[in-house]
Amino acid sequence: PTDEYATWILNPASWGGQIELSIFSRVLRVEIAAFDVIRDRFDVYGTEDKYKRRIMVIYDGIHYDALAFCFDPSLPEEMDVVQFSPKDSVVMERAKALCAEQHRARQFTDTSNFTLRCLVCQEGLVGQKGAQEHAEKTGHTNFAEF
Repeated sequence: PTDEYATWILNPASWGGQIELSIFSRVLRVEIAAFDVIRDRFDVYGTEDKYKRRIMVIYDGIHYDALAFCFDPSLPEEMDVVQFSPKDSVVMERAKALCAEQHRARQFTDTSNFTLRCLVCQEGLVGQKGAQEHAEKTGHTNFAEF
């Protein structure tokens, strides 16, 4: 099973979640604060290991994106801060506020109820389950949200 999982997770089409965040925390030796916009909550992985750095990601129902702080928009993106001290409560409060703001504005995708169209046959579908069933039945794998 370990070899099968390793093969699966290395596939660019595979998506990870909480288990992978925990693994990445240990491999990268960094705390990972993961903010979930759908549920307006967060979890921090790696706190028990007392790492000296923390990175943050935000989940919108489809993707995890890195959170970065930009202190001056005129500076190049490489100047954004992406690693923080686990003791920096101000950064965590700002990230929590961003997550709450995105939640209130419904800036997330509900994968159970979103509407999709198959770009091969143009059939309308509802949710990830509908897309999965359609793909298994037809072999079509190219979908767009509408």
